[in-house]
Amino acid sequence: LTQVLPYPHFGGAKIRAYYMLRQLAQMHQVTLVSFVREDDRPAYVEHLQQFCAAVHTVPMQRSRWRDGLALLQSVWQGAPAVICRDWIGEMHALLRRLVGETAFDVVHADQTSMAAYALSAADAAEKAGGPEGRPRTLLDQHNAMHLLLARQAENETGVAKALYRREAALFRRYEAALCRRFDRVLTVTEEDKAAHLALFTGRERAEIAEKMASIPICVDAEGESPLAYKDEGAHIIHLGTMFWPPNVEGVMWFAEEVLPLVLAEVPEAQFTIAGKNPPAQVKALAAPGSPVAGHVQVTGFVADPNPLLRRSRVFIVPVRAGGGMRVKILDGWRWGIPMVSTTVGAEGIAVRNGIGREANIVLADDAPAFAEAVVRLLVDEALGDTLRSNGREWVRAHYDWRTAYRQVDGLYGALASLATGSSPKEV
Repeated sequence: LTQVLPYPHFGGAKIRAYYMLRQLAQMHQVTLVSFVREDDRPAYVEHLQQFCAAVHTVPMQRSRWRDGLALLQSVWQGAPAVICRDWIGEMHALLRRLVGETAFDVVHADQTSMAAYALSAADAAEKAGGPEGRPRTLLDQHNAMHLLLARQAENETGVAKALYRREAALFRRYEAALCRRFDRVLTVTEEDKAAHLALFTGRERAEIAEKMASIPICVDAEGESPLAYKDEGAHIIHLGTMFWPPNVEGVMWFAEEVLPLVLAEVPEAQFTIAGKNPPAQVKALAAPGSPVAGHVQVTGFVADPNPLLRRSRVFIVPVRAGGGMRVKILDGWRWGIPMVSTTVGAEGIAVRNGIGREANIVLADDAPAFAEAVVRLLVDEALGDTLRSNGREWVRAHYDWRTAYRQVDGLYGALASLATGSSPKEV
């Protein structure tokens, strides 16, 4: 069950789901059920049908009216607002029908937003009384949402700060309940796993730890060649969905506090912000009258970002709030682009930080240090070449899905043992 259609696989959520699906389809008959948006095309579904036993889709319903209703439901029910917002009756009905028609062995929820659907489907299957009984359940937590929201609250003020704090508190309770109810829980980082376990104490914490595992997001490191770099000047790029609050906050911090320091050293520097649905405050960075006007380009969604990436001397990840993994770092390594990131931005990823011969990224957390790292890569061609080469080799060795996602087969074996009564070693 996926909250976004996992193809084309742009962005961390889709990349995680797509290659997880590819791995599972090698050993199992997989039915994919996914929400779709207006820009999802029939060809995308056809691509996924190549390796799925079946693909079913439900239109995602979003509106300001639904957002307002979700806030009221959140107050009334004590549930996170985003969970209330994305509870769609049509999805619930589809899942009830499917579990009535097929005896599924496992219901696999991709992302926290699909967890309630997975549990509801398993309950419906158990109530139907099929020969296999209740399906086993697995939740793939892309983020520790309570941690992500608490960090975002630290960078907000006023009403926004209060709302983020409230949502973080609701998610602490909600995610703890999910950990109790699911048979297996995946996280993408050890940090997120620890954050979930911190919600429990004593014996219960040990019991939850037994059914949790951490498997990183992976990419197709072997399947694509690095981009051919084409030097067109001092170009800096940020690529990521621009409706995601941590990305917006990070880009604004870079443009307002870091970029002026970079321009003082490299006056010709250009900063490109590429990603879907940039808000007004981001667009305003490129407007006349902006302190950095003439040095910022805001593209919105770009179907083929390769020309922008090929010319970039630096790929920045200025994230200061968040959880999970920033797959853009894996992509940057795969493409062969030197990167500067905050420590939070690189959280959950094994890196070699610095400017030495074995370094693959530069980490910096305050504006002067971040600017210094960006300037160094804009002017030091040899350092850029070192990071390009080292990053490419690192992602091939540690973050290729064909190797890392084999661990998922063991998790499914453990789920089978719960159903058959045999031990995991016998499966």
